Amino acid sequence: MYKLFSVDDHIIEPADVWSKRVPERFRGAAPHVIEEDGREVWVYEDRRNTTMGLNAVAGKPREEWSLEPSRFTDMIPGCYDPVERAKDMRSQGIFASVNFPTLPRFGGALFATFDDKELASACVSAWNDFVLDEWCAADPDMFVPMVICQLWDPKLAEAEIRRCVDKGAKALCFVEDPLPLGLPSFHHPEHWDPVFATCQEADLPVCMHIGSSGAGAVGNALAEDPYTPAIVPIAFAFASAARASINMMLSPIPRKFPDIKLVWSEGGIGWIPAALERADRQWERHLWSHNDELRPSELARRNMWFCMIEEPVGLKYRHDFTVDRILWESDYPHADTPFPHTQVQAKEVFDGVPDDEVEAITYKNAEQLFHHTLVAS
Repeated sequence: MYKLFSVDDHIIEPADVWSKRVPERFRGAAPHVIEEDGREVWVYEDRRNTTMGLNAVAGKPREEWSLEPSRFTDMIPGCYDPVERAKDMRSQGIFASVNFPTLPRFGGALFATFDDKELASACVSAWNDFVLDEWCAADPDMFVPMVICQLWDPKLAEAEIRRCVDKGAKALCFVEDPLPLGLPSFHHPEHWDPVFATCQEADLPVCMHIGSSGAGAVGNALAEDPYTPAIVPIAFAFASAARASINMMLSPIPRKFPDIKLVWSEGGIGWIPAALERADRQWERHLWSHNDELRPSELARRNMWFCMIEEPVGLKYRHDFTVDRILWESDYPHADTPFPHTQVQAKEVFDGVPDDEVEAITYKNAEQLFHHTLVAS
């Protein structure tokens, strides 16, 4: 049996995450669930969000899959119950798991859109307390504590990150590119320094999921086209990780913070060698535009980790990047997850790969990165 450490899974937040954690004065405007037209709906500020699980289809036959469950009862309990989630993980040989938010979006960007930023900040802290005190506390061996922050205010974010580190946080969930969200880019000379300086100091990996910057990052026109099926942006979503990681390679951040750890989640690995080759070539041909000493490919190998699920082609090119920067992910409970056939699919993907490289990709690289030792029991 393969021992697996998943660096990308997703929490479907229970209905009471915010209603029982934010101060009393915010409870009417903080996210809560109501019944509407036969389905459960998230309500916050003056908005309704019919998204309950973002494609939480784990455990269902594929012929029953659709984009969106409409009630918690449409999902298996492992989607929103940490005890049941841990059972599902161990049944697959997965013994450690890093989890992204759902309602707050994959990088916590929802709260940056709130009109009331005091409410927004309280919601960020409430989600973090839920993750640290309830979700991860339900099974500390299984769950790696990852938190979100106040994207709209880096100094406030710094304070929240430090608060969460004191409570045991081991990673920061961030957006792959703030610019499409109307925030300063990673090329701003100092705007994001409080966040990345704090993560470097605390040795927190910064995990950035595809789609965390919204539709504007890649495929905005397609997302708005009524004739384009949903499968199209899903099929080329790896392009988001390619664009965002190259943007970061050419930004001041990994140069100013040489020990920062940047993780690109669910973006795949097959495209990496070609992307680095082109980035280096453009770096050489446009020396007039920068005074950098490090090539993009050197920064990628030093500061970046990339994640894969089922990529036999990508694995063929693993040595054109570096094996110690490749991680494995399960993506439970989304449609990309191999659950409940994880071991079978892992064997198909890793067949013929040397054992030491398989162990590095499936769990040892993640153990070292997240300072979380896998307990296979």
